[in-house]
Amino acid sequence: MIGKVITGKSFGGCVRYVVQKPEAAVLDADGIRTDAITAMVADFNLQRRLNPDLEKAVGHIALSWSIHDREKLNAQVMVDRAKEYLEKMQIRNTQYLIVLHRDREHPHLHIVYNRVNYEGKTISDRFQHRRNARVCRELTLKHGYYLAPGKGQVNRQRLKGADKAKYVLHDTIKQALHHAKSWQELESMLHGKDITIDYKHKRGTDQVQGVSFCQGELSFKGSSIDRSLSYGAISRQLEQNQQQALLLSPTSKPHKGIAQAGFSAPVISTSRDLARHDNTGILESLLAPATGQATDSANMNDYHFKKKKRKKKRRIHL
Repeated sequence: MIGKVITGKSFGGCVRYVVQKPEAAVLDADGIRTDAITAMVADFNLQRRLNPDLEKAVGHIALSWSIHDREKLNAQVMVDRAKEYLEKMQIRNTQYLIVLHRDREHPHLHIVYNRVNYEGKTISDRFQHRRNARVCRELTLKHGYYLAPGKGQVNRQRLKGADKAKYVLHDTIKQALHHAKSWQELESMLHGKDITIDYKHKRGTDQVQGVSFCQGELSFKGSSIDRSLSYGAISRQLEQNQQQALLLSPTSKPHKGIAQAGFSAPVISTSRDLARHDNTGILESLLAPATGQATDSANMNDYHFKKKKRKKKRRIHL
């Protein structure tokens, strides 16, 4: 179950769109007459006058279910779900119209409501999109409706505008993430698709806190496109790709113990061997790196040496 929330200015345009669809059926209404479209619009506008300063008084919500939920739904059940949805969305004490549409394969209905309630107060739309996502998920889990496993199930051909752009970004970034092993590589791959990355830093520092993806005039936070595209999630994916690439590299060989960190086992000389050298030779022999041993000081940073603490002898005072 998913919901799409819209606010507008014209009750006339919204009501006509909802009611005049082929095979549309009015399922329920409160505070308005349903015998004619003109009467519906007039009733909505009459209550709107209680709060003339509210420019966008039209509330419009489309509630949709998966085609897998057809057997669980009928007209009365859909009305009950719509009312439950409105209550959880804190849309109450106001006019509403619930209309069933049959122009798509999946079951769906439209709700038109007045953002000016019966007392003339405004029904807030603050954080409405976030609340809509939470409420739809709650009702889906509560009533056992089909829960799509991910964005792969979305019909891209039906999307328009910003929604379409968001899914294009999702698919493009996901494809690039299969191959990129660093943020630089990811930027380069996306640049070829006219997508740029904008990093959000913690104020006054170079610490990255978030990431946004921009294409043309549109920009979306990674986490708003998909949770798997937040800065932290992408960083983990890039690190996994890098580790996997190292494991699959033909030049990499499994090592054990000290050799795993890039060091060869030390060469141990016997006393017979040492006897053949003078003091200088002995010193050079001890200080010389083993064959194949990396001499770069950067390798030494892989180790953390700890000083052995000497046990202090306790003095006995006589």
